Amino acid sequence: MPAWWSGSVAAFHASDPAVIAGILTTHLMRSHSINHPQQERAWRRDIALLGDALRAAPPDWRLLLEYPMLRLERRIDALLITDRAILVLEFKGETSNTGAADQRQVADYAIDLFDFHAASRSHPIVPVLVSITRAPPGQSWPLLWHAVTPVLTADQTTFAATIRAIIGSIPAPDKPLDIDGWEAAPYRPVPNIIDAACLLYARNAVADIKAARADATNLTSTTEAILGIIRAAGQTKRRAIVFVTGIPGAGKTLCGLNVVFGAKGGEMVGATFLTGNPTLVHVLRGALARSEADGDRRALGPARRHTRTLIQALPAFRDDYVAHPAHVPAERVIVIDEAQRAWSRAHAIRKSRDRPVSLTDSEPAILLDIMARHPDWSVIVCLVGGGQEIHDGEGGLAEWGRALATRPEWHVSAAPTALSETPARQFLPADVGIIGNPALHLSVPVRHIHGDSATDWVDAVLHGDAISAARIAASSKIPFRVTRSLDQMRTALRRAAIGLRRAGLLASSGAARLRADGLGASLPHMDAAAVEHWFLDRWPEDVRASDALELLATEFSCQGLELDYCGLCWGGDLIRVPGRTSWRARAFSGTRWQQVKDGGERFENRLNTYRVLLTRARFETIIWVPVGNPADATRPPHEGDAVAAFLRACGAAMLEDTPSRPAPVHREPVLL
Repeated sequence: MPAWWSGSVAAFHASDPAVIAGILTTHLMRSHSINHPQQERAWRRDIALLGDALRAAPPDWRLLLEYPMLRLERRIDALLITDRAILVLEFKGETSNTGAADQRQVADYAIDLFDFHAASRSHPIVPVLVSITRAPPGQSWPLLWHAVTPVLTADQTTFAATIRAIIGSIPAPDKPLDIDGWEAAPYRPVPNIIDAACLLYARNAVADIKAARADATNLTSTTEAILGIIRAAGQTKRRAIVFVTGIPGAGKTLCGLNVVFGAKGGEMVGATFLTGNPTLVHVLRGALARSEADGDRRALGPARRHTRTLIQALPAFRDDYVAHPAHVPAERVIVIDEAQRAWSRAHAIRKSRDRPVSLTDSEPAILLDIMARHPDWSVIVCLVGGGQEIHDGEGGLAEWGRALATRPEWHVSAAPTALSETPARQFLPADVGIIGNPALHLSVPVRHIHGDSATDWVDAVLHGDAISAARIAASSKIPFRVTRSLDQMRTALRRAAIGLRRAGLLASSGAARLRADGLGASLPHMDAAAVEHWFLDRWPEDVRASDALELLATEFSCQGLELDYCGLCWGGDLIRVPGRTSWRARAFSGTRWQQVKDGGERFENRLNTYRVLLTRARFETIIWVPVGNPADATRPPHEGDAVAAFLRACGAAMLEDTPSRPAPVHREPVLL
């Protein structure tokens, strides 16, 4: 996406500042409703500062003003592209104190360019925070200029000298940066699910949220296939159900969100996103409401009420319409996240026996009958994650098959892969009449930024196949490291999660004995406020945030969501036993561990629990395996030793043996 104004330093000096400010204001008026006169005054001030700072700069340097950062739904105030470095310039006026939040913002701009802009990876990227009214604190400068440097600060009196000092301190590279080619180089950001939801909510098309890999094309084609089926159902007045399958992190939720409130989703009348995952409900509602309110606390309440109609808890939706059998749903289209987790008939009856609303059939059957109350047409979009069943009573695709077998009025579309799931939870018989569509399967991972083989590696590890896992690790970069030190894991996570990158601790809900290592508190996933603080707020300003690295998020808290860096705390509920090729699953009861029967539903759910936990990170997962205590029969050291040894045999490097992000080396600036 192009900057709102771009040109050489020579062109910048030759242009009337009022004309440049006018061009920026025109762009602003097309897309935003903020205070235009106030913003134009700020631009005139910043343009004057840049004019003074670049008075003696080489004329071929390039200046870009208001460069869009699609992943963050923000814009960089200014980028200065020189022959030896990229300077990210952020100006803060009277209302800012250039505090931690501002520093994180400009640092994240720089990191985003490093991660996702093809021409920004071989030269230093220097974030500079410029305070208009306050003198910045004293600072030291990097001795080695490489990758993204620490944030440097300046005020309006030192800004010009700071620019000169930065360029004077960076040695001339052997191969100068291609100034003319920089802007044309591809910038393909990969937003996390929260960023993506906010972008789609602001009516950006899913095609604009580009993946950082050229072969991730079926994200767009899958979305188009879903929307095409919905249009056809409306035109032909029929009921349709769509099953979208995909590997973990391939973008299923993103496709579903786009149907509900994306740019093309705007064509649809009455659509809602349903999920049985309360954490996902709380986080998405909170993020969308904060985005809509845009910092206005008075607008936050109405924004929260608005988002409740778009993101709904599946149990509440289900129970409301079961309790009111004559009500026709307001929604024509429902998107069901993690549809394979729908309750089986026996489980639904048992779980609701003592509740205000009693269920008499499976969740798939109930939801089909609710949407069939429309006299003409309706559509159900089921997002299905393979190997994501983590709780007893989740019927899988088989339960949907049984429900559809007795409801022939539904037209079924699914990817061919939906017919070849594991036998225990196989989809539905061919005689139901499925319309096969390969576009409805997402096979390219877009969550893992630098580890394309992460999902395959996790599958091999959980199958106990160390040879295959090691082969995958040897042939490609895997984003997993192992440590036996909780302190070193926390240190590594803090070093990595700079800017707006997030880190957090994860653990299985069955890892009961982690409390002996001081990790007994887990995130209450039913508590909306606690979940919103953990996923959306920041440490150290808020100790409830994930970055505090205190509260553990379990599989129930993090399924469907993601972090940039994860610290997975391995529990005693999944261990290695000498002589066995498969894992042993256990449950803690009273004072001891009890073995879970191999091959059964509870065993598969435990493996799926660790599959969920191992696939939450966008950049890297650090796995901490406790050392145990020989005096504690519930934590014998040999169990942790065996798990750590197996992960090493699978190709995961030890944290202590691999380089971390280097600590900054400082020296005094040289002012020219």
